[in-house]
Amino acid sequence: MKFLCFSDLHRNTEAARNLVRLADEVDVVIGAGDFANRHEGLADTLEILAEIEKPSILVPGNGETVEELRSATEDWKSATVLHGEGCEIGGVPYWGVGGGIPVTPFGDWSYDFDETQASELLSGCDEGGVLVVHSPPLDTVDRDSGRRVRGSQSIRDCVLAKRPRLVVCGHIHDDWGKQVKLEESLVLNAGPRGVVVEIDFD
Repeated sequence: MKFLCFSDLHRNTEAARNLVRLADEVDVVIGAGDFANRHEGLADTLEILAEIEKPSILVPGNGETVEELRSATEDWKSATVLHGEGCEIGGVPYWGVGGGIPVTPFGDWSYDFDETQASELLSGCDEGGVLVVHSPPLDTVDRDSGRRVRGSQSIRDCVLAKRPRLVVCGHIHDDWGKQVKLEESLVLNAGPRGVVVEIDFD
């Protein structure tokens, strides 16, 4: 199965148009949050992305709430927004959790969750599927400009326990495009340019 993965568009309409073009070549599109900037401009990219007809899985970032994202994607018929819930496409289970995890230093505007809340949101994740999260698992693709790790322990614990074949995240801009293996799981910090990944689920 071929995936187009992206994150952190932050109102970048040129990047959104590029993703629409790339989507023709894949089976499933995955958007790992931060379509808006501080809750503003959510429609800027989502009105463009709504042209994508391939099944699409989205989670909110820390720049938009799940309610805002669901409202903004009402016209994107092939999109499914996940946050503490899952779905299935082509026999493959997906689980999604958005927001900044752990709580960011950005203040009240940021849509954040602590590690305890995140563990609860992750608890229903199936084994061997696809995990879509805005924040990276701790010590994977989560180093900021000062090379400090900024990821989530609860997401890392979930990956080690559930062994998803693919983990798509974003949030930490300095590691955009980076991929690592965490035991059996491929972890990708996607970024706005879009990364195509092929996973064999047989």
